[in-house]
Amino acid sequence: MPENGGVPAASMTPKTPEGIRNPWILLAAVVAALALVAALLFGGALSASKLLDAGPLVRWALPIALMVHNLAVAVVVGALLFAVVILPKDRVAKGRTSTSKSVEEHPAFSRVMALASVAAVVWTLAAIAVLILTYLKQSGLAISGGSDFTRGLVFFMTDIDSGRAWLAICIFAAVVTTLCFGVRALTGLALTLILAVIGMVPQALIGHSASAADHQGAVNSLLLHIVGVALWFGGITALTFISGKLGKPEALTAKVLKRFSSLALFAFCLVFASGVVNASIRVTSWDALFNSPYGQLILIKSVATLLLGAIGFMHRQWIIPQLEKGVRTAKRVLWQLILVELVVMGATSGIAVGLSQSAPPQPTEYAPNTSPAEILSGYPLPPELTPVRWLTEWRMDWLWLAFALGAAVAYLLAVRKLRKRGDSWPIWRAVAWLVGMAALIYVTSGPPSVYGMVLFSAHMVDHMALTMVVPIFLVLGAPVSLALKTLRPRGDGSRGIREWILVIVHSRFSKLVTHPLFAAANFAGSIVIFYYSGLFGYALRDHVGHELMIVHFTITGYLFVLSLIGTDPVPYRFPYPLRLLLLLATMAFHAFFGVAIMSSTALLQASYFGNLGRSWGASALADQQIGGAVAWGIGEVPTVLVAIGVALMWSRSDARETKRKDRAADRNNDADLTAYNNMFAQLAQPGSKQSSSSNAQGTKISSETKPSSQENPEEKR
Repeated sequence: MPENGGVPAASMTPKTPEGIRNPWILLAAVVAALALVAALLFGGALSASKLLDAGPLVRWALPIALMVHNLAVAVVVGALLFAVVILPKDRVAKGRTSTSKSVEEHPAFSRVMALASVAAVVWTLAAIAVLILTYLKQSGLAISGGSDFTRGLVFFMTDIDSGRAWLAICIFAAVVTTLCFGVRALTGLALTLILAVIGMVPQALIGHSASAADHQGAVNSLLLHIVGVALWFGGITALTFISGKLGKPEALTAKVLKRFSSLALFAFCLVFASGVVNASIRVTSWDALFNSPYGQLILIKSVATLLLGAIGFMHRQWIIPQLEKGVRTAKRVLWQLILVELVVMGATSGIAVGLSQSAPPQPTEYAPNTSPAEILSGYPLPPELTPVRWLTEWRMDWLWLAFALGAAVAYLLAVRKLRKRGDSWPIWRAVAWLVGMAALIYVTSGPPSVYGMVLFSAHMVDHMALTMVVPIFLVLGAPVSLALKTLRPRGDGSRGIREWILVIVHSRFSKLVTHPLFAAANFAGSIVIFYYSGLFGYALRDHVGHELMIVHFTITGYLFVLSLIGTDPVPYRFPYPLRLLLLLATMAFHAFFGVAIMSSTALLQASYFGNLGRSWGASALADQQIGGAVAWGIGEVPTVLVAIGVALMWSRSDARETKRKDRAADRNNDADLTAYNNMFAQLAQPGSKQSSSSNAQGTKISSETKPSSQENPEEKR
């Protein structure tokens, strides 16, 4: 008989928890609500407006609806992220017999998709509520069902910036909700995730950041901040909800946690850095930071973010290694820490919503004496452009700075991992990649960007650098080849970065956009479409248009250069002679475009460049003609360098082919050349002309042609 009253010893061992029970998850929501109320009271956001006030119901309901909206969209993004890149979609299950097996959807994947679907519905309803409540707050009207209310709401959604932004969010949320219920293919879910992230962009374009002195810096830093929060908080929420569906083997839990931990580290760096930048734009003095309610809420939020970073550090340094070793107590501590993390994140989210409803300690409206340049471009007119100022005038574009720094660090870490494994990687490729990222920062944040808002010539320098200079260095860096060599393939059915790269490379879309003819047509044609349509004005006046311009021309140049001198895998490439011919055709087109701009007497975007009030430099039309010379002259220099690169690659390809054939000839003792000589020897003999002629039809006539069948099959390959 066992001891302890007949209870087996095994049953006395405490069970390791398999996850977090749902009632505990509600604690995070309660803490978030309490933090929101405290932040609203402390920041004074619940005070009645002196001009327009819709009443206490709207003052309380709007921040609550906004908090629900923010939490819901974060959960949607986090759940989709887990489904797309972290969790295996399927698992092998045992059938009715001991030998039969079947493939079924993994329980964790099913649960995370259920979470995404429910959260998407909440996101849509909350977005509609925020839209209506924002209209009521800005109009000072009470909720009614009359025709005046309806007409006013329609006007708000179609003619007011904040109304259009929330209408766009509602549309994105509804589309994402539909896709969450109807799509289960990983590629479709990846596109749904991208739509969900894009759906957060309008929120960054309104509010305090939209009216800050550094409009572009504030908007970009806020966008990076909310995306980082969505990845982090949404990922933690998804991990919490699937905690009981990962199964008993600690190996799967450790694997999922390790994948999310790397993402969480990136999200923490993104959230903290972007939060510091955004706060420095809206709070411009130490006195305002420490002595104003707005600044004090920022300090509390910063402390909470650092606490979350410390918990994440504990996950990486202690919990994950213990789980991989199979320590039973590690799993209990894991879920306890995640619960604490979820609660702290809920409180931080409540504080963030309270901040968004509180007034920052600085003016958010234009002064009466604002210059025309500041009204049109959003910034005061920079000083006259001189050679020195091509190096000294900077205005940071935090979106592209974050991308460039992240891409540079990721590249260096990949090279370090490769060399640590014993593999080699050319140092000049790493240098080329870093130079390309430095050039991208200079073009997007330096003088070309600053003066490109007021000078057409500087804008053309910006354009030519984006489409011709930066892509050359990025292509030489061969990032796709490095990623495929560094990243190990997954064996559990999930898609990591390596698997997604292969999916994209082999997709029909990739075959289309990387085809040399399409890349060349896109490269040459988009410049005409852009400058001779309303897209140019959209890029000058609208922040989103400006960022989309950078994305388009950088990718367009990258694809074109990749088709010419790239070594990364693509579905199809032209032979070297056709590459040179294609390049010469685009050079001629660029020259034609530059000459057309130089000879034009009509000012492009005259309502913009003609009304800046610029008192220095050449006239707007003369500066535009200088920009045409820039497109013709500066744009051709990188093209010539690419042509030289194609010629060098062609020469090296011929040299390698000659060496290969020489090695084949050494192995078979010049069998082709011997057969060729024997043929002529037979022709020289009397009476053998006819037979020799028939034999010559099937004989190789030179050692420079295709190797004979006596060669090693490996050499043929």
